[in-house]
Amino acid sequence: MSIPWLDQEMASLRAAFEAERMPHALLIHEAPGAGGEWLAKWIARLLLKTDRDQHPDWISVHPIEDSRQIRIEQVRELAQGLALTSHQGGYKVGVISPADVLNRFAANALLKTLEEPSGRTVLILVVTQPSRLPPTILSRCQRIRIAAPERAEAVAWLEATRGQGEWQAVLDIVGEAPLLAAESDAQAVVQIGAEVRRGLEEAAAGTGDPVTTAERWARAELPLRLRCFENWLTERIRRQSESPAFLTEVGAVTYLQRPQTVLNIRQLFELLDGVRDLKSALDTPINRGLALETLLRQVKR
Repeated sequence: MSIPWLDQEMASLRAAFEAERMPHALLIHEAPGAGGEWLAKWIARLLLKTDRDQHPDWISVHPIEDSRQIRIEQVRELAQGLALTSHQGGYKVGVISPADVLNRFAANALLKTLEEPSGRTVLILVVTQPSRLPPTILSRCQRIRIAAPERAEAVAWLEATRGQGEWQAVLDIVGEAPLLAAESDAQAVVQIGAEVRRGLEEAAAGTGDPVTTAERWARAELPLRLRCFENWLTERIRRQSESPAFLTEVGAVTYLQRPQTVLNIRQLFELLDGVRDLKSALDTPINRGLALETLLRQVKR
């Protein structure tokens, strides 16, 4: 599988590798679903001269099972593995994805590894929200920025990779995230997206029942539903930003059933922060239904 919108980054990295100028730490800042982890794996295969996604000198760190965080024990194991002599006398590669879910203790442990890198070791961090990482970590990494491709390019790639499907509708729901779309059941995503949009429109118009909606969403596919919620909000913020007058209020006439229902820009950002905070807290013992109900009530206020 190739990803054409990453060709430039791949060419630059290959040139650095061939010139023996690879930095010891890379931070891939991707738009969600734009191919950050794919690029990290490509770099690892390049450095280790392998065509597989597994190698004794390649260590990957991800949240374990249903956890939404990367913990200090995982980072310590990574550091110990990278400190060992490579099996083939070449590079040792560590990939942390998504690195923006490192908890505070794990981030502190990672900083020690970055401060004292071993020879011929490359650490790759994949993030969508680098602001969640301490500045001390960010300052020690060379950043690679991956923007989302244009919609037409994303759809063409999905059709070539997965075949014909409702890819326009899927991207409308999950955002400009082609790799996330490629891993999904397109029909199921479209159905859930329509349900979430309907629930948000009802909440904004004051015609829905936030308790019933929250309980239903909390029972199944909650991460996807929260992503739909997040995109519903960011679309309104984007429309607000593109308004010639940059008005203080957003009247979502296309979506909201009552023209008088408006959300000002500050409320939109506060609500977006709330959705993202809930996404980050899904592995903690919270009442998901109650948290969702609170957010839905804020859609109309």
